[in-house]
Amino acid sequence: MLTKGNAVRIQEILHHEGLEIRYSTLTRLIQQQDLRMPVTRSGRYDFPAADEMQHDTSPHTLEIAGKKVNAQCAGMILPFSRYCYVQYYSNFTRFEAKVFITDALTFYDGACPRCTIDNTSVLVASGSGPEAIINAEMRYLGDYYQMKFIPHAIGHADRKAHVERLFYYIERNFLAGRTFSSWQDVNEQVILWCQQVANVKKKRALDDTPENVFNDTERHALIPLPSIPLPVYQAATRIVDSQGYIHLDANRYSMPERLIDKKVEVLKYLNKVVIYFNREKMAEHDRFIGVRLQRSTIKGHHKTLGKKWHKEPSHYETKLRNIAPVLDEYLNQLIKSSPGRGVTKLKQLIALYRDYPQNAFLSAITEALKYGLYDMIRLENMILKQIEGDFFNLGGDDV
Repeated sequence: MLTKGNAVRIQEILHHEGLEIRYSTLTRLIQQQDLRMPVTRSGRYDFPAADEMQHDTSPHTLEIAGKKVNAQCAGMILPFSRYCYVQYYSNFTRFEAKVFITDALTFYDGACPRCTIDNTSVLVASGSGPEAIINAEMRYLGDYYQMKFIPHAIGHADRKAHVERLFYYIERNFLAGRTFSSWQDVNEQVILWCQQVANVKKKRALDDTPENVFNDTERHALIPLPSIPLPVYQAATRIVDSQGYIHLDANRYSMPERLIDKKVEVLKYLNKVVIYFNREKMAEHDRFIGVRLQRSTIKGHHKTLGKKWHKEPSHYETKLRNIAPVLDEYLNQLIKSSPGRGVTKLKQLIALYRDYPQNAFLSAITEALKYGLYDMIRLENMILKQIEGDFFNLGGDDV
C-alpha cells in the first residue's frame, strides 16, 4: 500500500528486483487485489441565487497583431446561474483588479454579498483562507458595493470550481483559432463571446441557459449598485521633462511646452491618461497597454524646433520684389541656391541696385540669369561693363 496502487511506481520497483510485468497485466492485478485507495463520493456546494460571485485569473497566450503575447484572463461567474463575465489584461495588478471587478458589477448591474477569490497577494494583504486580511484598497471597494472578498482555504481550490471550469471553457472554445488586432479588440471579442456563446448555451445542470436563469431569477436578487459608480484610477505626480513629456509605465506622453520643468498630476485610467496642472486639465492621451518605450504626442503641444523665419521672405527680398519680372526670377533662383533665405547675397544685391543705374543693373541681371551666375562680385563686374562708357573715360582720349 506504500505505492497507493500507482502502477508506474510498482513497475519500477519490480524492475529493480528483476521482475518484468507488462503494464496492462499489472493494472489488471492491481484492480483484482484492490490495491488502490477506494474512491470516495465527492461533495457539492449549493449556491442560492445572488448569494455569491467567484473571481479568479488565469495566464493565457494570445496572438495580437501577429505576435504571441502573455495575457492574464480575469473571470467572474455567478455559481447559481453560471452567468459569466471575462476580460483580458497585459498584467493583473491591484489597479487592474479594481477595474475588472467594477466593470463586472456594472455588467451584472448588481453585486452579491460574497465574492470567493484565490489567495492572491493582489487582493490579500496577509494570511490565507477565510481568515485572511484583505488589502485596504480592495476592502474599501467591496464595502462601497456591499460585498466581501473571501479567499478559499489553502488546498481547496474546488471551492471556486465554477470559475476554474470557465477558464477551461475559454481556452478550448473562445481562444481556439482566434487572433486579435489590439487589446481593445481582445476584450470586445471576449464580451461578445460571453453574450453570444457562453451565456446562451444551455447547461445540463440548469436545464436552461445562464442568461435565462440570470434574468428570470438572479438579477432581481442582486444588491443594487450605488447611483454613482466608484471611479477607478491611479494618481501620480510627474515633472515635465526638457522635451515636453511626462513618463508613465516606461512610456511618454506629451504636455504643452510652457509646462516644461513643472510638476503635474497624472491620473491613469485603464484606457487613457489624463494630466492636470493646478487642477486644470491639460492633456488626455490614449494609454499604451502591453508595450514599452512608446511616445504619444498631441498636435499643438510642441513647436517645431529650428528657425521658423526661414519660411518667410526676408526684408531685403521684399524690397527687391516687383521691380521687374527678370529680377523676380533671378531672386527665386538666387534664394534656391543659397543657404537659409540667402540674406547675405540679398544685402549685396540691394546695394548694387541702389548704387548703379537700373538699366545697367537689369541688363546684367538678365545675362547672369541666363548663365546661372549668382556671385555678387562677378555680377558687379558685369554691371560695370554695362556703364563703363557712361561714367568713365576708358578710351584713352585726351582731355
